Amino acid sequence: MTIPASAPSAPASRYPSPPAAVRLLRLKFRVLATVSTEWAFAEAWKLFTSPRRLPEKKWEPAALADAHRFEVATPRGQVVAYEWNPTGSRTVLLVHGWEHRASFWGYLARELAAAGFRVVALDAPAHGASAGTRVTLPAYARGVQAVADTLGEVYGVVAHSLGGAATAGVPVRFNQPQGGVLPRLVLLAVPGSTTAVAQRFAQLLQLPRAVVERMSRYVREQHGREAESFSLIHTGRTLPVGRALLFHDHDDASIPFAEAKEIAASWPGLDFRPTTGLGHNKIMRDPAVIRQVVEFLK
Repeated sequence: MTIPASAPSAPASRYPSPPAAVRLLRLKFRVLATVSTEWAFAEAWKLFTSPRRLPEKKWEPAALADAHRFEVATPRGQVVAYEWNPTGSRTVLLVHGWEHRASFWGYLARELAAAGFRVVALDAPAHGASAGTRVTLPAYARGVQAVADTLGEVYGVVAHSLGGAATAGVPVRFNQPQGGVLPRLVLLAVPGSTTAVAQRFAQLLQLPRAVVERMSRYVREQHGREAESFSLIHTGRTLPVGRALLFHDHDDASIPFAEAKEIAASWPGLDFRPTTGLGHNKIMRDPAVIRQVVEFLK
């Protein structure tokens, strides 16, 4: 990823005494970089773009019990999605974050369906039941785009973490009447800067500067644009959105709260609602947050 001098600085690693696995990775990349920057880059990029498929939690099957599963074909394989309340009058699309899946939206999906919405959530590429083992931010967005293109008019989108970066940063385009404006957008715990995400990854593994610069060049070569151009602090204010709402917790250990403040400062008209004590993931299922999201979407 591109890390220009003007990019927001990433905080120090939250591992003052890193786990053994991290120490081994640091050693691995030091050795690889000594031998070949290209080898070290290839291994770093593979790690950066390979989400883990975490073990299923006990509550996940129940989250999908009332949903209809369907698949959308893409050039990179099938993207799996789930639909609740198919006769709902307005469609809301839910986009999960890194290493999550559609079932993580179970609490919100249930409440939105009860409020009369048609609700659709997907497993992003290389996540959940969808095809693939590796995914970049643009590929993530292409998976969301493929599902969105099958839904007809979308009234609202709720996106968490990397899902928000993909949906609003790349961004995904929705087929809408009235000039293509998406009436409602809700973002939960999203990164403000893609380069800050890359900085945190590089700092955690203590990647040599030459490896980081090679990652930066690769993004430009593959996508024809700088990584920072995907950042919400730049794209948010340009999105064709009627109303937008952002939740971010003061205690988020994955995406610093300062990034949410930067998004809010750069995006006139954004409704910013800070929370406390929810962290990065609990914010998705907190009753007070869910209640506000449902009311905002009405």
